[in-house]
Amino acid sequence: MTRRKPDELQIAIDGPAGAGKSTVAKLVAERLNLFYVDTGAMYRAIAYKALRSGIPVHDETLVSELAQTTQVVLDHSNERLVWCDGENVTQAIRSPEVSRAVSSVAAYIGVRQRLVELQRLEAARGGVVMDGRDIGTYVLPEADLKIFLTASAQERAKRRWLELRKDGKSVSLEEVAQDMLRRDRQDTEREVSPLEPARDAIMLDTTGLSVEDIVAEILSLTQEG
Repeated sequence: MTRRKPDELQIAIDGPAGAGKSTVAKLVAERLNLFYVDTGAMYRAIAYKALRSGIPVHDETLVSELAQTTQVVLDHSNERLVWCDGENVTQAIRSPEVSRAVSSVAAYIGVRQRLVELQRLEAARGGVVMDGRDIGTYVLPEADLKIFLTASAQERAKRRWLELRKDGKSVSLEEVAQDMLRRDRQDTEREVSPLEPARDAIMLDTTGLSVEDIVAEILSLTQEG
């Protein structure tokens, strides 16, 4: 890993849905005193606004136009709130409906251009940890450390199902598993920045590993170079 000052590190964590990216990225950022940029939440905010506004999520032109006038702000406090045009959407963007829509929305060039610009501006402010599906390949191609997290489809579905249940969402494990398979296909087959490991990414299979195990492995990698 390229040596930079500890507070200037750029760490990219990519992987499919349910691989544990967000949870791990938040903890890594906290341990290293870096800023966590939740890119997935930003795309979810656009999907949420499109759904709430009655805009068909499969209409690329309308959704892209919507994104250009939408303000998505990430709260830097420990609460990690997500604001969309002044509305606290932290919980709303985690609904199954938004989960089903977000892969389509995230594939649109107009949406990605706006949000990638905002994400790069955040990185320019100092050290960051970003998680998503194309951070190491597109958003931060010069990141000091690139991690690609994965896990078995069964484990990823179970993780997301437990997360939804914890948030009070009533959904079956089978439904979550089907949604995840569909999202995997969309993410890997989309024309714009498809989900794939960067050439210099370190692959970490998280199946059977605890969050602390994964975080410890990434922290150890930041000491190498």
